[in-house]
Amino acid sequence: MLKKLKRRVKSLITKSFRKRLKQQSYKAPSSSPSPSPPPPAPSTMSHHSHQKPSFFPFLFPKVQSTALPDPSLFFAPSLLSSPLPTNSFFQNFTLKNGDQPEYIHPYVIKSSDSSLSISYPSRFHNSSFLYQVFVPDLTISPSNKTNPDAQKNHIISSFSDLSVTLDIPSSNFRFFLVRGSPFLTCSITGNTPISISTIHAILEFTPNNSLTKYTAKLNNGQTWLIYSSSRINLTHSLSLISSDGFSGMIRIAILPDSDPKYEAILDRFSSCYAVSGDAVFTKPFCLEYKWQKKGWGDLLMLAHPLHVKLLSCENVVVLNDFKYRSIDGNLVGVIGDSWELMSDPVSITWHSIHGIKEESCAEIASALFKDVEGLNSSAITTTSSYFYGKLIARAARLALIAEELGFLDVIPKIKKYLKETIEPWLEGTYSGNGFLYDDKWGGIVTKQGSTDSGADFGFGVYNDHHFHIGYFLYGIAVLAKIDPFWGRKYRPHAYTLMADFMNLGRRSNSYYPRLRNFDLYKLHSWAGGLTEFADGRNQESTSEAVNAYYAAALMGLAYGDTHLVATGSMLTAMEIHAAQTWWHVREGDNLYEEDFTRENRVVGVLWNNKRDSGLWFAPPDWKECRLGIQLLPLLPISEILFSDVGFVRELVNWTLPALARGGVGEGWKGFVYALEGIYDKESALEKIKNLNGHDDGNSLTNLLWWIHSRSYEEEHGCEGGGKFCWFGSYCH
Repeated sequence: MLKKLKRRVKSLITKSFRKRLKQQSYKAPSSSPSPSPPPPAPSTMSHHSHQKPSFFPFLFPKVQSTALPDPSLFFAPSLLSSPLPTNSFFQNFTLKNGDQPEYIHPYVIKSSDSSLSISYPSRFHNSSFLYQVFVPDLTISPSNKTNPDAQKNHIISSFSDLSVTLDIPSSNFRFFLVRGSPFLTCSITGNTPISISTIHAILEFTPNNSLTKYTAKLNNGQTWLIYSSSRINLTHSLSLISSDGFSGMIRIAILPDSDPKYEAILDRFSSCYAVSGDAVFTKPFCLEYKWQKKGWGDLLMLAHPLHVKLLSCENVVVLNDFKYRSIDGNLVGVIGDSWELMSDPVSITWHSIHGIKEESCAEIASALFKDVEGLNSSAITTTSSYFYGKLIARAARLALIAEELGFLDVIPKIKKYLKETIEPWLEGTYSGNGFLYDDKWGGIVTKQGSTDSGADFGFGVYNDHHFHIGYFLYGIAVLAKIDPFWGRKYRPHAYTLMADFMNLGRRSNSYYPRLRNFDLYKLHSWAGGLTEFADGRNQESTSEAVNAYYAAALMGLAYGDTHLVATGSMLTAMEIHAAQTWWHVREGDNLYEEDFTRENRVVGVLWNNKRDSGLWFAPPDWKECRLGIQLLPLLPISEILFSDVGFVRELVNWTLPALARGGVGEGWKGFVYALEGIYDKESALEKIKNLNGHDDGNSLTNLLWWIHSRSYEEEHGCEGGGKFCWFGSYCH
């Protein structure tokens, strides 16, 4: 058959497509029934259902990992029977001694020695990195421990999408740490004496008439406000504030810039406090925040720049002049018990957005034949879940490009390769590695990762799950599309992989935590897993995160699961928004300091509390790697991720000089030229043709497909749904 294909490719090259093959999806023989609707999956669970599932989801074989930490050290016993978060905004509170700080906007919080320290951080910056400096401005603790025999500094008694509650076992203190709250809120019971210390000197300390508010001015220029739910008698020395026994609520807030005009605002909202917050997927491309509040009056919270961009002004009031500084950009006040965040819709497509011109097909088809001919599952030497997944997704791209070209004769060979590479991982027959289930934290680990925390880039301790599994899901989605019989057989396996990082359910009897990687306050994903980091969680590759949710949406298309399509599309859109907000650094931007902005067009690794120009695997001056890791894998969705042509030009011009350095990999060059093709198609095409190699997840076919599917045409009439959603122009 391959000889026959060679003759056909030769014919395509020597003459134009006079009669273009009709574009169609590869279909199984006509006797094949269409795939039946999928069963309920973990990703489609009702948010508030407590009924047992009516089906038994597939689980990989259970393993007792020796690489994972013990969750019982910091989680309350009542939480240990449910899956637990592994990449959350409070993860440091669950690891080792639990005493590394976490950034819970607008404060950096540290729990240690049965006390809680709060910092309104300053920022250190240079051209290579910037980070928020933790200084324990105030430390809150009991004057006398009511339970001195307590073995733990803190216990996580509850958590939600937007909050975590810390109990101090040695006392009667409970801290409600709610993201975006300008107040630190503490509930105190048992008539417990309070101690509030500072490393600074207290210059002034004044109460109001009712002794329910105190103002502390420190020698570092900060002014802190302390509110109480009832009368409290606080006294102070040079660096210590103390009280007699107290029961009730204590709320502490920095007065931004010590500006008196903000004080009246904080006074007004000091009596209403959030104890938790949930994010609800209410309708397509819409996310609603709902806070559980106590006290009286209206709720004041803080929004970061992406919130402000997406925030619907219905039912809320935005205080644009009430600002707290943050590494993520100024946080502004929002009054309201619930917020609605609306994103422009993103269309999830199998193929290119603009299509390929007929005269370009022959060149792509020639490369396609060669790349397909080179597929050989027995030649794979890697056992890494990451690199193996990339090979699977690379082949899946060839199948979809063949579909788009109408060159369907190569698909059986690709399908055979995909089956040979995917099935052993799903069936547990791959000798080199495999997927297993850990019921300690609740999730998938690998054989290698179950005994070695460094194996598979930390997959066994829940690092990079969305990256690795995203590649597998892409291959599974494509294979289920071109072979519905196969798709039905392995649907349970596919859904359990997806649910590992995309479960929406809150049920206690779920097998996976809710949205393992995606941060519903920051609106992007975190990696890092169960490793303690002084700067919190981190994420390097936004494009691989986009691929994970995009691949899940494609899987929804393959299985006819509209809920999965909607959820995957929504998370894809949010991840893209976040990448464009915090990773893409445009010339003249003022989000970051001028010296960092001047020298960087992309962030290397973004941490909760830090921005770094370096990568995990490369120094800052390897700019081609910094560009490439924010682009790979090259997909139809990449066009939306890099839709700002002006920024793309800045990024490529910033990167190109680095290619003159000795030893630059051909694969990384390919990604630079791919972006250059957005605004200079001919130049990029010639450079791509001269490459001597490609990234292991990329191919010449994919690069040619990308270049030949670039379009300079303006898209008119699409304002309502964004540039890449045509239906939006019919929705107004």
